[in-house]
Amino acid sequence: MTDSKPWFRRFHPATPGAPRLVCFPHAGGTASCFHPLSATLAPGVDVLAVQYPGRQDRHREPLVDDLFLLADRLADVLAAEAAGPMAFFGHSMGATLAFEVARRLGPGLLGLFVSGRRAPSEFRGGPVPERSDDELLADVRRIGGTDPRVLAHPELLPTVLPVLRNDFKAAATYYYRPGADVGCPVLALFGDSDPKVTEEEARRWAAHTSGCFELKSFPGGHFYLNDNLGEVGGLLGERLTRWTGEPLASGQQ
Repeated sequence: MTDSKPWFRRFHPATPGAPRLVCFPHAGGTASCFHPLSATLAPGVDVLAVQYPGRQDRHREPLVDDLFLLADRLADVLAAEAAGPMAFFGHSMGATLAFEVARRLGPGLLGLFVSGRRAPSEFRGGPVPERSDDELLADVRRIGGTDPRVLAHPELLPTVLPVLRNDFKAAATYYYRPGADVGCPVLALFGDSDPKVTEEEARRWAAHTSGCFELKSFPGGHFYLNDNLGEVGGLLGERLTRWTGEPLASGQQ
């Protein structure tokens, strides 16, 4: 059996029986990115944030630069959990990964929230663009979401840059493999000024589920979530209530 402990972080306790929301970070991201969202949803939602190998407390483990391999590993871990009602939330690269894990798990998922990401069929794979460290960091600064002090800290860059390059390679080489998609509800979220995804590109997620599909925009760019935490948390909580058919426990902010 695969040990699930390294893979997930739980930042806040949840009410027994609360629906579980597994959150998949963006490229270069860590589980701690979802601490604010967890605080917003607790205790009515049991938020589990995925910790990818090769960063923070898993820094001694090798990085994984293949989203298919990462999806295989996470699907094995989650299948072994067998822990009641569960939905996924993925942001940017994490949305693609959440989708691939959902495909592997098959029926039973409550729903899939995909954020700041084009539909899977928009990705064809290809060579990884060659970029200098300065070019890579400039791209990260442009889309935001990373503390500028980290990107400017000479002692942290040797830790940060390998993770960024690994994850950007994983995202760049991903391609959609036709086959069974998902049957659960899908809600696509995006920032209305996101340079990485247009409304039409987000809308194409509808073709990847046989369930219902919704599209919701928020003011902001690629990391719109940081400025709309309350609104996004409220939307996720409302949809989880609808999908489970049960009200969430009191205390959700």
